[in-house]
Amino acid sequence: MGPTIAPRELPRLPRTAPLEPEASSVKFAIKAQVDDVRAETFAFAAQKTMYGGKHIAAGDTIFVFASENEGGQGLVARGVVVTAEAVAKKPGIARQTPRVSVTIRRTALAKRRLGRAELKRFADWNDGRPETELNFKFYRQATDKIVGLSENAAAFLERFF
Repeated sequence: MGPTIAPRELPRLPRTAPLEPEASSVKFAIKAQVDDVRAETFAFAAQKTMYGGKHIAAGDTIFVFASENEGGQGLVARGVVVTAEAVAKKPGIARQTPRVSVTIRRTALAKRRLGRAELKRFADWNDGRPETELNFKFYRQATDKIVGLSENAAAFLERFF
């Protein structure tokens, strides 16, 4: 018999970053291609959702990150969700990430930079820091997406406005 191989352990989110946030005080963030960071309104069609992002609804606060994968600079705005509509799953495909189309009214522009370069060093997934939560949710798997945020991460992001 060959050597015993231990199962691979996946990183776990800190307790301050619930996977399915409570609907009452949830804030969200989106990382996507943003063509005009100064636009009054942003529209994003069929965005992937993770970490509770599928629960987004009109009236929710959302932080907008311009995807560095698409030439963006990271955090650019805070806004309020005007519309949120779930996208129907495609028939015949067993595993599909939930997708949502959202329209966002911008309420503030970021005053300081926060992107992959600033968050990269926060990689101890169990340290409970809001920077680590953002790094984990946005950059561990670098696809564009909508995510739910913990209260700590939302409060941290508020300091950039």
